[in-house]
Amino acid sequence: MEQLFALAADNLISPIILSFALGVAAALARSDLSIPEAAAKALSIYLLFAIGFKGGVSVADHGIDGTLGLALLAGVILSAVLPLVAFGLLKSMTNLGRLDAAAVAAHYGSISIVTFVAGTSVLESQGIGAEGYMVAVAAAMEAPAILSALWLVARGGGSGSKGMDGALMREIMLNGSIVLLVGAFFIGWATGPAGLAEISSFIVSPFKGVLCIFLLDMGLVAGRGLRQGGGILRPGVLLFGVLMPLVGSVFGLTAGLLLGLSTGGVALMMVLSASASYIAVPAAMRVALPEANPSLYLTLSLGVTFPFNLTIGLPLYVAVAQMMTGG
Repeated sequence: MEQLFALAADNLISPIILSFALGVAAALARSDLSIPEAAAKALSIYLLFAIGFKGGVSVADHGIDGTLGLALLAGVILSAVLPLVAFGLLKSMTNLGRLDAAAVAAHYGSISIVTFVAGTSVLESQGIGAEGYMVAVAAAMEAPAILSALWLVARGGGSGSKGMDGALMREIMLNGSIVLLVGAFFIGWATGPAGLAEISSFIVSPFKGVLCIFLLDMGLVAGRGLRQGGGILRPGVLLFGVLMPLVGSVFGLTAGLLLGLSTGGVALMMVLSASASYIAVPAAMRVALPEANPSLYLTLSLGVTFPFNLTIGLPLYVAVAQMMTGG
């Protein structure tokens, strides 16, 4: 246990985590520090392309093994099941109505791609490798959670759902972050190590510096959400935002161990299962569940769970993966 906390403490003192903490502190202190919206979007495009491309190169370099299909299936199952677990916790811990609880639950079955990117960076800083196809697993975990949320509403006879129509399917499948991530993955897979060598000075060297600036901006956004969401985050809701990532990580840990993934793969499966979407799912919820409260699910996923995962969750998941796999 002492080793686990020592590893977690070492990971907390990193430029990536401290940059996020600076953003949160600046927002809470009402500083006028800000990152222009266009610059923040450019940073996110860079990060998504870089992580997707490097994942594809890794698959091209090492080949596809038999666990790829099983890992994708596990990701889909986790994404579908975790909202059911989250919904049960919300109904027992809070007084949220079915519609809001289902909308929140959808966020906790889907994934935060920024948390995934930060997790890969933490692993790289520790010299821990991971299966390149975990990028594909991340992409596969976007949509099933939304379907589970719609099922939860329909099961309760809810009238606030618009169902799975063409507009929602387009919102899910053509979400820009997923298109870019998967597209970059296939480019990296097609070009392999030779392609990476051509653009390594752009993809590899600047990555962590760009991630620091991006997480500074995310810290500012999360801090503003915390500052403005005091009336929404009642004790039960706040506790859920911290408890659910830990519950999800246990599901991810179990799946990763059963699949026989590497230490890095297990850690990333935990990260994916513990994260909460604040980009793709909110966009889908606006279409599918327009009567749900966006202030609630956005503040919870971005203002509570995202900071928890970055500051405490990531180092904890990596440390647990190392202990359980002996890596």
